[in-house]
Amino acid sequence: MMDLRNQIAALQEMIDKSRRIVFFGGAGVSTESGIPDFRSVDGLYHQKYAYPPETILSHNFYEKHPEEFFRFYRDKLLKLDAEPNAAHKKLAELERAGKLTAVVTQNIDGLHQKAGSRTVYELHGSVLRNYCEKCGKFYDAEFMLHSEGVPRCTCGGRIKPDVVLYEEGLDMDTVHGAVNAISEADMLIVGGTSLVVYPAAGLIQYYEGSRLVVINKTDLSAMADLTILGAIGEVLSQIKV
Repeated sequence: MMDLRNQIAALQEMIDKSRRIVFFGGAGVSTESGIPDFRSVDGLYHQKYAYPPETILSHNFYEKHPEEFFRFYRDKLLKLDAEPNAAHKKLAELERAGKLTAVVTQNIDGLHQKAGSRTVYELHGSVLRNYCEKCGKFYDAEFMLHSEGVPRCTCGGRIKPDVVLYEEGLDMDTVHGAVNAISEADMLIVGGTSLVVYPAAGLIQYYEGSRLVVINKTDLSAMADLTILGAIGEVLSQIKV
């Protein structure tokens, strides 16, 4: 098996040959920015709450226990002081250079855009967008962070984060954009995702190219042309554009 230096050299060679790269990422991309991964040893699933995060972040729980939902949401998901790390920055650089056509992310933190990426398909929405369920008025994440209890609009309606909860469907325009980008890609880099959350993880099947790179092991590792074990930011920061 290649050592990390040779793996990065192989990644560089693939990137140099590619013109339509798509990056598909998950929570592991943002852990280097201090945002916890759901399923890692130090992630949200190992912290003590009255309910597991997967239950709290479900549509049914949101409807039945909104106060508890928003307490968890403010405490764990609104990390507004987080900054893009080396991975976010390198992906934005690759896009500016005309090498990367899209980022497809399962994250809801907005860090790809903060780093400068423009074409980002947020499969699970974003904490930066919040809307009144009654009148549709927009509220930013700062408002949500400093609100108390169940956040209310000036019209009295409940304000809901534009985040896809468990039991909710994905936005189809976002899905179609992601599918088109992946199906047209000549290189797909998958990183920071365990690929266990569907239907998002199923989008990988639309890739038909010959350069599939996995950074950290997933179920795709056996199919990958190159698997790199290492922190995503550490790996991508060594790529020359």
